[in-house]
Amino acid sequence: MVSPVVTQVLVVVDEDPDGRRVVEAALDDRYGRDYRIEVIDSASAAVQRLADLAATADHVALVLSAQWLSDMNGDELLRTVHRLHPHARRALLIEWKDLGDMPTGRAVSAAAAAGRIDHYVIRPFGQRDEAFHHAISTFLLEWSEAVRIAPHTIRVVGASWSGRAYELREVLGRCSVPHVFALVDSPEGRAALTAAGGSSDLPLVLFPDGTVLPNPTNAELALASRASLTPTQDEFDVVIVGAGPAGLSAAVYGASEGLSTLVVDQGGIGGQASSSSMIRNYLGFPRGLGGGRLGQQAYEQAWIMGAQFALMQHATGLRRVDGRLVVGLSESEAVRARAVILATGVRYRRLDVPELEVLNGAGVYYGGFASEAAAMADREVYVVGGANSAGQAALHLALYARRVTLVVRADTLEAGMSAYLVRHVKAASNIEGRLQTEVVGGGGDGELECLVLRDRTRRVDETVPAGGLFLTIGAEPHTDWLPASVRRDDHGFVLTGSDVSRGWHHDRPPFSLETSMPCVLAAGDVRRGSVKRVASAVGEGSIAIQQVHALLGDEGITPPVDRSHSDPRAPLARDVVEC
Repeated sequence: MVSPVVTQVLVVVDEDPDGRRVVEAALDDRYGRDYRIEVIDSASAAVQRLADLAATADHVALVLSAQWLSDMNGDELLRTVHRLHPHARRALLIEWKDLGDMPTGRAVSAAAAAGRIDHYVIRPFGQRDEAFHHAISTFLLEWSEAVRIAPHTIRVVGASWSGRAYELREVLGRCSVPHVFALVDSPEGRAALTAAGGSSDLPLVLFPDGTVLPNPTNAELALASRASLTPTQDEFDVVIVGAGPAGLSAAVYGASEGLSTLVVDQGGIGGQASSSSMIRNYLGFPRGLGGGRLGQQAYEQAWIMGAQFALMQHATGLRRVDGRLVVGLSESEAVRARAVILATGVRYRRLDVPELEVLNGAGVYYGGFASEAAAMADREVYVVGGANSAGQAALHLALYARRVTLVVRADTLEAGMSAYLVRHVKAASNIEGRLQTEVVGGGGDGELECLVLRDRTRRVDETVPAGGLFLTIGAEPHTDWLPASVRRDDHGFVLTGSDVSRGWHHDRPPFSLETSMPCVLAAGDVRRGSVKRVASAVGEGSIAIQQVHALLGDEGITPPVDRSHSDPRAPLARDVVEC
């Protein structure tokens, strides 16, 4: 029996015949070989056609719609698209002259906040409008990654969603590697098993180049994914512990400015930012920026600049030997450094409900909402937490789930969430909040089926059906491996700058990001008093490198010190500072 050919479809909805012709010509010229272009002249006809396509094996990858249509506004049409084709990207077509128009901007923002659209695209000026094609190709990349049909997708096959199969998916997710999972007794799983030669050592990992790894270790998986595991030298100018936004920023600036640089991380790249599906308030990215993509691109940028990476291993200790700092590594020989930057970030706190902990990876997830969202299609999903990460998780999951419920211990969403996120959450039609509530139980037969919610005011428990639970319940810093000489507050966050002045026994004041251990700096979420934002972490990473230059006193590559970030009595960058 011959399998039906799956067609990938781009849909354009526009009542203006001239506008339709221009968009159709631009799309057909660039994408006509790989996609079928369908152009429709009304919203009602589009809804019917999209319903027909939903009943076939065809994939709708992208729908572009003009906003002003006779029978339905474009954003309303695009909301209907999501119900029929949950993975399809959706964008409003706007005129170039409307760019910067406040009503148009507010309409786009409101539609994106409510989950009706992904963003907008400016109508093309002819077939060679590269700005238009850049936007379209970005939408198509996002779609291909969402449906896991990218050519570099890795397949994981396991006996269950939880256990080692989940751990491997988590590793791939932290490394921002596209992957898809299948149970071994599913059609996809049986086909993969046959392709792997019938190996029974589960879980299996199948790579696009034909490589098959039966039940690999994290290191084997990372190595096959082309991740860097061990440094090629034993001494560096700067060792950065942590590959989140702060650490990657420090790596880019350090390597690009001539410092031999090593980045160490026990997971992958991107830190907690990699679990954010869309960062909409990051400067310079009006469409938003996926946390995983930010991490991957920053990694590539640092690598091109010359930074080395030691992934899938953690720092085991920090000490000073013969005037050099020594960082112990779990899977390699210790490395020496002239300076160290701590950018280890934070880890999620656990819920500590035993019957839910055993379902970790089988409906219960700590973070990971970006990679698991597609599996939540048409489910009842719960997000626990009241901070920005919870709001971002709810908004992304709402694109797939039937309903998302935010479970918040506080009295209001505003108590812990940014105002713009609160607006977006409240505007979403399938997100609701349960305030003054906590999760106290739940369970399921092999996967999550129900939760027990407790009203903290009335002390009343309620059992509710649940297909997914995502926990963003606060975090604690990765600092338990540090020596006592690196002072921390009562919660484990590293003290820096003026906080370590008392007890500082050197003839110079500490730099603003310097810890109580000279020449050891901290940047990002791990530092006490840091602003828990991606942009702030990136900024601190760059400032940390500037202060490393001042500490090392390398005249050939050291820029001037920005005195707004250091003590006015601190020496100039060209002065050698004793560590």
